[in-house]
Amino acid sequence: MSKATETFERFLSTNSIFKKKEVLQANYTPENIPHREEQIEQIAKILAPALKLNKPSNLFIYGKTGTGKTLSVIHTTNKIKELAEQRATPVKIIYVNCKLKKVADTEYRLIAQFIREFGKEIATTGLPTDEVYKYFFKLVDQKKQIVILVLDEIDQLVKKTGDEIMYNLTRINSELKESQIAIVGISNDLVFTDNLDPRVKSTLSEEEIIFKPYDALQIQDILTQRAKEAFKENALSQGVIAKCAAYAAREHGDARRALELLRIAGEVAEREGAEKVEIRHLDEAEEKLEKERVVDIVSSQPKQFQAILYSVLLLSAKNSKIFETGELYNTYRKICMSVNLRPLTQRRVSDIIGELDMLGIINARIISKGRYGRTREISLAINKSAEQKIMEIVEKEFH
Repeated sequence: MSKATETFERFLSTNSIFKKKEVLQANYTPENIPHREEQIEQIAKILAPALKLNKPSNLFIYGKTGTGKTLSVIHTTNKIKELAEQRATPVKIIYVNCKLKKVADTEYRLIAQFIREFGKEIATTGLPTDEVYKYFFKLVDQKKQIVILVLDEIDQLVKKTGDEIMYNLTRINSELKESQIAIVGISNDLVFTDNLDPRVKSTLSEEEIIFKPYDALQIQDILTQRAKEAFKENALSQGVIAKCAAYAAREHGDARRALELLRIAGEVAEREGAEKVEIRHLDEAEEKLEKERVVDIVSSQPKQFQAILYSVLLLSAKNSKIFETGELYNTYRKICMSVNLRPLTQRRVSDIIGELDMLGIINARIISKGRYGRTREISLAINKSAEQKIMEIVEKEFH
């Protein structure tokens, strides 16, 4: 028997500690969403006019990742769909995640996606954008109806296409005779609307709801409820949920990350044939997730950002882990010279250090040097396996 066959046989003969693993997946929508009752009621009140065929106000929702924004909107719009179907009220809800490539990375592709939601196909490229809009207007206006466009991660759309698309979308109703469109924008960027054209901002943000991060006790409550559904009885050791909640609260109250962490810890335990999820399984899951998160961030950053991070890694290895801004800038300049990259100004490098700090990759603490002014003491804030993986990525860029 081959090693692979042995592994599969062992897996099939072992009792799973999970009862319903999908409960811990990011795309799962529970019937009850704890600690978001107030926000769900606000969303419902704003969108309720659609059920009487009146256009709801455009709604803008923002808050950090994992604060229940998308979950609350999907939960509420699903209820609207159910009621609309029961009453034969023509309400159509279209949900698009603007982060998805080839769906919302250009204005053309986004409108083409809306058209597909009406069951029609259109060429993925080649037509004038005006023509695509006209076809979309025609589909929307073929009968009296309310269309709610839910644009998740709307900040990503504007980052890729500019805010002209938002101006066009907010003006669609002036082109329609029978129907009306309402827009629900969801963003992780708390200052996203500050950078929009004032005309767009006033039309888009007719109503705004802020989702504050969950605290550790709220996350513990969410985990406890989901764990009851996801795991078999007595499959979690004492302290696992509390520690998992503490991890996530440290990450700005990200419930999505907490659920993912619990699921991966369960998979780690199951893989080794354990009967229970222990704290050590959670620690292993945390290390794995942290590595993946940081690697994703670093891989998607421009070369200048990577050069600064490479400087941090080199100095951290050489200087007993802590160093100052001046040393970092000198190392960064040497790296730029070695690969013919034009160095950024010290001010811009300082901004990127702030970004790295905000992303949790480094700790940058401001210290006073008396009459010599202020500087920042910098140290890495990631685990060893993430550090090694990042070093591999950036070394390829600069060697």
